[in-house]
Amino acid sequence: MNSLDRSIALGPLGVSLGQLLLIVAMIVALIVGAWVGRRRQISVGDVLFNALLIGVIGARIVFVARYWQSYDTFWSWLDIRDRGFESLAGLAIAFTYLAWRFWRQPAMRRPLGAAVLSGALAWSMTAGALTLTAPRGASLPAIPLAALDGSPVALPTVLQASDRPMVVNLWASWCPPCRREMPMLEQAQQARNDVSFVFVNQGESVDAIETFLQRESLSLDHLYRDPDMTFGREVGAMAMPTTLYYDADGQLVDTHFGELSRATLDRSLERIAP
Repeated sequence: MNSLDRSIALGPLGVSLGQLLLIVAMIVALIVGAWVGRRRQISVGDVLFNALLIGVIGARIVFVARYWQSYDTFWSWLDIRDRGFESLAGLAIAFTYLAWRFWRQPAMRRPLGAAVLSGALAWSMTAGALTLTAPRGASLPAIPLAALDGSPVALPTVLQASDRPMVVNLWASWCPPCRREMPMLEQAQQARNDVSFVFVNQGESVDAIETFLQRESLSLDHLYRDPDMTFGREVGAMAMPTTLYYDADGQLVDTHFGELSRATLDRSLERIAP
């Protein structure tokens, strides 16, 4: 897993390392902008927040426009819990807005330029360094798992037997977003015969899993237990749900931390089974 995709649990909440570093970069930009602008009593905080908001909205609109057929209702377009954003589009939109403000308000150029530059440097020195030093081509871990009947299972063996790309979903029945996305994943498993869907429960007993499946009327293939959450720690998933996408050779291609929608699932499936 890319270092930026590793999740961090903060009490009941979970965030990715990349999100935390983005917040740090924003704080650095605000501090530097305020410090440079204080002499002329110029504030750039509103401009920076507006750029962030416009960039996020733009990234969402572009994503929904690209995958609109995967959304059932208008309201699902607004449900950003699936983290469906086109990051590059959002970045381009945010910088276009900043460039416009930079051109229209000459007095703001110095503090705004310093803020943007410092934020970009903060991001590159943290996220960039982590990305460059992260190991490449992470392989599907061979950590032993257990089927519900107690028999041992290793996912590389499952992958080799199927000879298909694999989606590995780490979940637990006490996790609300895990419960919400499970029916959609069940449907995807039944509909796609070119991809193997694997469900790795984190730390729960067989009774708890079977009770959940019966209560929700779910029928899942390739459902395994990770009783000590060793697999989850190995792939850096400290909060749930986390979904990993491996190609047919067992190499990690994509990750998604947090709740999936049909659109975000389709985007990642394009990368392993175009």
